Amino acid sequence: MKVKKLLGMALALTLVAGLAVGCGNKNENAGTSNTPSNSGTATKGAGEIYFLNFKPEIAPIYEKIAKDYEAETGVKVKVQTAAAGTYETQLKAEIAKSDAPTIFQMNGPVGYQNWKDYTLNLKDTKLYSYLSDQSLAVTDGDGVYGIPYVVEGYGIIYNNAIMQKYFALADKAVSVSSMEEVNDFATLKAVVEDMTAKKDQLGIKGVFSSTSLAAGEQWRWQTHLANIPLYYEFKDNTEYDNTILAGLATNEAQFKYADNFKNIFDLYINNSVTKGTLLGSKSVTDSMAEFALGQSAMVQNGNWAWGQINEVGGNVVKAEDIKFLPVYTGMPDDKSQGLAIGTENYFAINSKVSPEKQQASIAFLEWLFSSDKGKAYVTNELGFIAPFNTFKDNEKPADPLAKEVLAWMEKDGITSVPWTFAAFPSEEFKNIFGDALLQYAQGNQTWDQVVTAFKDAWKSEKAK
Repeated sequence: MKVKKLLGMALALTLVAGLAVGCGNKNENAGTSNTPSNSGTATKGAGEIYFLNFKPEIAPIYEKIAKDYEAETGVKVKVQTAAAGTYETQLKAEIAKSDAPTIFQMNGPVGYQNWKDYTLNLKDTKLYSYLSDQSLAVTDGDGVYGIPYVVEGYGIIYNNAIMQKYFALADKAVSVSSMEEVNDFATLKAVVEDMTAKKDQLGIKGVFSSTSLAAGEQWRWQTHLANIPLYYEFKDNTEYDNTILAGLATNEAQFKYADNFKNIFDLYINNSVTKGTLLGSKSVTDSMAEFALGQSAMVQNGNWAWGQINEVGGNVVKAEDIKFLPVYTGMPDDKSQGLAIGTENYFAINSKVSPEKQQASIAFLEWLFSSDKGKAYVTNELGFIAPFNTFKDNEKPADPLAKEVLAWMEKDGITSVPWTFAAFPSEEFKNIFGDALLQYAQGNQTWDQVVTAFKDAWKSEKAK
């Protein structure tokens, strides 16, 4: 799929907990256009620009970037980082100061509703023109107020070396010879179950890594896996052009495609390294270690998992063997379904600061995503899959899962699944659903009881 097939994904975003800041109506300045700035060129009179960073884990890298930028352009970039889970609170406090952030981050259209009084129109900037797919931007009418700077994807990660070993078996029961032929749930199920029967021949403990269902470790199932059937349910609501809007308007979810969720969930737990009765003690770290050590052939996770795989002591999986498969659930359009692709990361420019600071802030971001030095930071140190056309093939992320995300985004005839879990009513809903999944895996609840728990929790949490 070409990147442009992600149309509408801009509204399919993860909600940051506690988005409760109301900022009133948009002011006139926020609705005006900018003159595109020249990348790497300092705007006279700007003085210092100020970036309030969202992610503590990459703060040291941004500080290095700021020093290099100042050395090259003479413009000082102050980088301040909010503590984990406090970004909205800190932004609210900082935005009211005389020395307010000139660059801040927001969580897409939902965040925009809170901060639209402080967002500058970026429609005429080079930064916006750099986007590979401009539909990813946060827009309001003809204006552009948020620029995405990284995308992520998840699906079923597989070890191709193990798969090739299976395809070479003389006694395999499924007539497929490559992963290109595993393009729907029926084929995946047949292959997985045959691999389970031959796991000793393949040298694995299970086809799938453990389905982590310990408390706090269930997000791959109650959020990421649930995203697939809920996307299709929201998509069926033709009253809305966008699945996230349809989801937000859904006060009583039907879990219409619950059987499709059950299809893949059963496949995970019945063909796993660990028995279902023991999954309540398993973590994501356990699951990724099993994959890294070659004990399993497949594991559901996202491109962020490369670090976990690569850092496991005794890792036997080669980078060139790590591939992605979509999460097939038995939908009619399985063959055209891609990975789940989304983002929660958008840059905005403060419309309340001086025009000089606005232009200097834009110039800094344009430098970061278009200059050789800036792009090297983005790819090699920040590790972003950046959605900009300024990156050549040799400037894109080198880790195998990031490359797989980019490859799936470019496949013809494939449609990525947007992140619709932004519409899930609360963290408590997800916890209730996750606990029900654990009880089901342990044999303590029927699937009908899981579906009932899902529906009841959705309705009650929406009502709150």
